[in-house]
Order: sequence, then C-alpha cells, then structure tokens
Amino acid sequence: MKLSQLTQLTRRHFMKSASAGATLAALPGILKAQQAPSQNVIGANSRVNVACVGFSDRFQNALLPSFLKSNKELNFDMVALADLWSVRRQEGKAKLEEKLGHSIDVYTSDEDLYEKAKNVDAVIISTADFQHAVHTVHAVKAGKDSYSEKPCAEDMAAANAVLDAVNEARKANNRGGAVIQVGSQRRSGTAYHIANDYIRSGKFGDITYVDLCWNVNQPRRWRRPEALVASLKESDTDWKRWLLDRPLVAFDPRKYLEFRLFWPYSSGIPGQWMCHQIDTVSWFTGFDFPRSAMAGGGIYAWKDGRQSCDTFTTILEYGPENDPSKGFQAVFSSRQTNSARGNVEKYHSTIGTIDLINGTVSNEGVEGAKAETRKLAQTEAAVTAANTGAGNMEVGHMRNWMECVRSRKQPNAPIEAGYSHAVALIMSNASLRTGMKATFDRAIRQVVAGGKIFKGY
Repeated sequence: MKLSQLTQLTRRHFMKSASAGATLAALPGILKAQQAPSQNVIGANSRVNVACVGFSDRFQNALLPSFLKSNKELNFDMVALADLWSVRRQEGKAKLEEKLGHSIDVYTSDEDLYEKAKNVDAVIISTADFQHAVHTVHAVKAGKDSYSEKPCAEDMAAANAVLDAVNEARKANNRGGAVIQVGSQRRSGTAYHIANDYIRSGKFGDITYVDLCWNVNQPRRWRRPEALVASLKESDTDWKRWLLDRPLVAFDPRKYLEFRLFWPYSSGIPGQWMCHQIDTVSWFTGFDFPRSAMAGGGIYAWKDGRQSCDTFTTILEYGPENDPSKGFQAVFSSRQTNSARGNVEKYHSTIGTIDLINGTVSNEGVEGAKAETRKLAQTEAAVTAANTGAGNMEVGHMRNWMECVRSRKQPNAPIEAGYSHAVALIMSNASLRTGMKATFDRAIRQVVAGGKIFKGY
C-alpha cells in the first residue's frame, strides 16, 4: 500500500465507526514500516530538517517567525512545504525561500511529503482545526516529530487515535518516541509556570471558582477577503482529501478558507479560544477532564452565513470523580460582538484571587480583609483581540519543542495536554448542540450527552 492511499483508507474507516479501535485501524503502521533506520537519530551537531504542513495564516504570522528566532542557534532548517492548494504552495515556496535563502521542496499533501521526502525529520502542522489530530497521526506513523497547532482534536475518534499513535511510538522507540508539542503556548509562559507552582504549593488554598472570558468586537474574525475566497477553485486543490473523515459535500471555498465559521470543520470559539484558557485549569489543578459541561450560545449579530456561535458560554465542573461534594466550577464566556470586559483569567479560592492577565495575587473577594495585591509574576501578553503573531510565549513554545526534538524529552505541552483540552471542548460542543449536560466516559473514551455518544460531526 502506498502512502497516497492513506487518506482514502482513513475516510472509509472513520465513516464506518467512531470507536477508538476502528479509528486506529484506519491508520495502519505502513509509514513506520517504510521508515529509514537512521530517521530521528539526531546527533548533537546534526542539522534537524523541518517541513511545513499547511501554509496557513497562523504559520506565516506566528509559527514561522517563532521558528526563525531559534533555528540558526539550534541548527534547525526548513526544507519542505506541503499544502493541498496550488496557490498556497507557490506563495509558501516563494516566502520560505526568501526567508531562508535556499530552495524549498513542495508537495501536494502531507502523505505525498512522507512518501517522497527523504530529508525531513520533523513537521510543523497548521492545517484546519478538524485535521490537526489526523495529520499528527500521519506524522507519527511516518516517524516524524511534530509541532501541531491547537485544538488538538474536534472529535473523540481523532483524539483517541492521536493519543494512541503517540503512545505506540513511545513504546516502540527507546529514544522517547515521537516528540509532539501541542500549540498551547501558555504552557511555555513564565508567568503561567509561576502561577502553577504557586497553586500547587498549597499557599493559595483550594480553588473554588475559575472565571475565564475572551471578548472581542470583530465581525470579520475568521472571515477572509471576498477576492481570496473567489480565487479558490476546486481544480486547484484536493477537496476530498481536505474533508478527510467529514461527510462528502459539494465544494465550498468558504468552508475551506473560513473553516472556523462552519460546523463540522471547527467548533469555533471553543476550539479557538476556550481551549487555551481551559488548558491551564487541568494543568494547574491536575484534573485531566471536567466532570460535566453545560453550554449555550448562538449567532446573535454576525449573520453572514456562519454556523459557529458569535456568543458562547460554558459551565464546566471539575473535581474528584468519586466525590461530587468536592470540586469547583470553571465558567468560560466569549462574544465576538462587544469587547467589554476583554480578557479575564481569574482563579478564586476562599483566601484570594489570582489574576493571570495582570500577573497578581490578591485578597480580592475576601470579606472583611484589607485590600492587598502583590505581583505574582511579570505579566506576559496573553492579549487576544488582534494579536496572532509571534509573542514571547509563541517563541518560547516553539523553542521548547525544538530543544526537545534534540533531547528527546517531553515538551511543555505533550499530547496528553492536547487530549485534555480536546475533551473539554468536545464536551462543551456536545452540550451546545444537544441542549443536554455532557460528560466524559473514561471507560470507552467517549463524550456522552443525553445518554448518547456524541460523534462530533
């Protein structure tokens, strides 16, 4: 079997079953069997060759600049680009050759890259939201390390497949297996590490409530210029390959380019914004998944054909599975229609409040206490309104991955971190779309709402 057959096989099995077993069977170890013995055996002075999978805006504005901050020092190079759209391949080749000063090989898909390229050690994946997990599985099966953008997954079939693939690689490889960094860059933020250490020290007491908010006033957020959308022709890309496991529908350039606005290619706000903030909840508290989720939202203002909410709220309950009397709520709210209140990341206990946006700990909310605030850490811009570039956390996160590719250690946001935020966002999406409380069944590794497994598409 050739690598080019992998997408067709993946589609067939995904469509037949959403079970973890069938999903993993859909992604056989054919890539690993073709792997050269020397792959990923990187010496201290060897150059690490990287390829871009998906020449997206995110890659151009944040991931590439972050890579270029450290690549020369750490002896990394970018040698190849894979993208389904011919226009992106041409643009990407020109831009990368300008930035790097040498030629770049181009490929029509990630499978084409893995089948033909002999000089690639690792990849940076920045494709559509629903594709991240499957494309990461392809990379792992091909023996490549990967920096994979978040959200890790938008459905449990894909989430289970990528977790299993990485764990299989770890067992099979005595050098640590695949080094996978999920693009949750808060995990490489100094202020967030200080907050994590402070909470886990016990000095803050038990968390009783987490207040998370992400508000903007951006009617065209996730939209693309009309001329760009009109320029995308089906003949210039591979629509069926782009769809992967999603139902086969007629070609739609808006869904291709503005996928964050359309179900089932993205959950929108949960997959783009909530997963960043909710990731810190599981990190700081040690609770991998919420016990339950109740969500609501709608399209109240930006009626432009989108299917993703412009206003969304979810209530997530965390705590020990065997003791419902203990725990706390994390409430995430977001609207694209009014930026009042902006960004909020506050952790509350009976003795105070941690404000991650301002980098402070205080006794805010403690009745009768004299107001007192002190700096917990120097703030790092978790600015969310229009900042999609390479900030300190993005640069640090990319560097951490590159260092781990060499050391074979686990990076700051390993696949388990991505799996945790994926479960939380899928639970919230399940509740939003069914109107029922959603839970996570650990035994079958599925999100359940209204007594039924939520497939996710």
